[in-house]
Amino acid sequence: MKETDQRSVQGLLDFIRKSPTAFQAVGTAAEMLEAAGFCRLEEGETWSLAAGGKYYLTRNQSSVLAFALPAGDARQLLLSASHTDSPMFKLKSDYNAPAFGTYVRFDTEVYGGTILSSWMDRPLSLAGRAVVRRGEAYRAELFDIGRDLMVIPNVAIHMNRAVNSGYAFNPAVDMLPLFSMAEGSPALSALLAEQLGCAEDAIVGMDAFVYNRMPGSVWGAANEFFSAPRIDNLMCLYGTLRGFLGADAREDSLNLWFSADNEETGSATKQGAGSVLLSDTLDRICEAMGWDRHCLLANGFMVSADNGHARHPNHPELSDPKNSPRLGGGVVVKTNAAQHYTTDGPSAALFGELCRMAGVPVQQFANRSDQPGGSTLGSISNTKVPLMTVDIGMAQLAMHSAYETAGCADCDHLERAMTAFYGMTLRCEADGQWRMTGTRT
Repeated sequence: MKETDQRSVQGLLDFIRKSPTAFQAVGTAAEMLEAAGFCRLEEGETWSLAAGGKYYLTRNQSSVLAFALPAGDARQLLLSASHTDSPMFKLKSDYNAPAFGTYVRFDTEVYGGTILSSWMDRPLSLAGRAVVRRGEAYRAELFDIGRDLMVIPNVAIHMNRAVNSGYAFNPAVDMLPLFSMAEGSPALSALLAEQLGCAEDAIVGMDAFVYNRMPGSVWGAANEFFSAPRIDNLMCLYGTLRGFLGADAREDSLNLWFSADNEETGSATKQGAGSVLLSDTLDRICEAMGWDRHCLLANGFMVSADNGHARHPNHPELSDPKNSPRLGGGVVVKTNAAQHYTTDGPSAALFGELCRMAGVPVQQFANRSDQPGGSTLGSISNTKVPLMTVDIGMAQLAMHSAYETAGCADCDHLERAMTAFYGMTLRCEADGQWRMTGTRT
C-alpha cells in the first residue's frame, strides 16, 4: 500500500470510529473545521461575514454546512454534497420489548434499507443524543456508550433449517438486540445518566441508535482492501471534507461543503437535502456580501458524492457488462437516463477532464437496463439549488451491510479529486460553453 493510501485509509477509519451516528459524524466534522480555522455560526443569530472568512453551521446536530468566502468578489460557486447517515436501528420511545424469561431486549425500528442478516452475532452498542434538563435549560447532548453492549443472536440452524435457503427475517421479531438479564442488571437509563453526568429523571427524551462496534480493518494480499461499518457514506463525507480543507484558497471562488442527514430515508426533512438549508444559506451569504445569487449559480458546479456499487466478484451478472467499476480503480461517475443521478454530458466531461488534469483515475457506473437503481441527494437538492451537477462515489461491496468493503487506493483518489475540484477555475461563457482550468494534485 502506498503511503498516501495508508494515510487516507487510516484517517477515514478513525473518522468512522468516532462517528457511530449522524450526530457524532457532524460533531467530528465540526472539530476538523474548527481546527482549520472555521468559525461557528448559529442559524438563529444575525450573521456578520467578512471577505476571506471561513464559517460553518449545523442543523439538528445531524447536518453540517461549511463555506469559505473569497478575498474578492465571488465569480464562481463550487459545492460538494454528501450525507451523514447510514442504515441502522433506532430505539423506540418505549424501548423495552416484552420480556421472555429474564431477558431484557430493546424494541427497535429499522432506519434505512439495511441488510438485516449482516447485523446478527456482532458486538453492538448504543449512541445518539439525549435531551437533558439542567435547571431551566434543556440541552441535546451527544452520547456513545462506547463498549460492547448488545448482540442480536441468530437462531441455531437446528431450530431454523431454512436459514440458508432464503429465510425472511422479521424486524419485529428477529432483530431485537439482547441487552441484559433483568435481575440485578443496570437499566439503560442508569448507564446514560452515568455517562451524561445527570440524574436519570433529568433525561427527558432521546434519539438512540444501535450501531456495529466492529473496528475497521485493512486486508488483502497487498493490503488493497478495507472493511468497516458505515463506509456508505462516511467515505464520501470524509473525502470531500479533506479536499475542501486541503484546497488552495481562491480569491474569486465561493467554496461550500455540505453533508446532510436522512438521505437513507428520502431526504424529506428539515435537515435533509430536500430542505431549504442549502438554499437559505446561499441567500444569506449573497445578501451579506452583495453578490448576485443567479450569476453564482450559473457559474456553479456541484459534486454530489455518494458511494456506488462495485462489480461483485461472485455475481458479475448483477452489474452492467461495461459500466461497472472495480475496487481501487478510481472515482466513479454515476449516470442514469431518468436523472436519478444528475450527471449529464457536460458535467461528466468537465469533471472527467478535471480528474485527468489532477492525475486521478475515473470509472463509470450505470445500472443494468433491466434493473431499477436508486437515487441520491444531488437530484433532490437540485430542486432548490439548480447547479450543473455530477454524481460521483467510490466503488464498494456489500452496500448497506453492517460491515462494508472498499478499495484502499480510492480514499486517496477521492481526496485528490476533491482538492483539485475546490482549486479549479470554471466560467460559463454562454449556455453550453465553459472555460475551465485545473492543476495536478
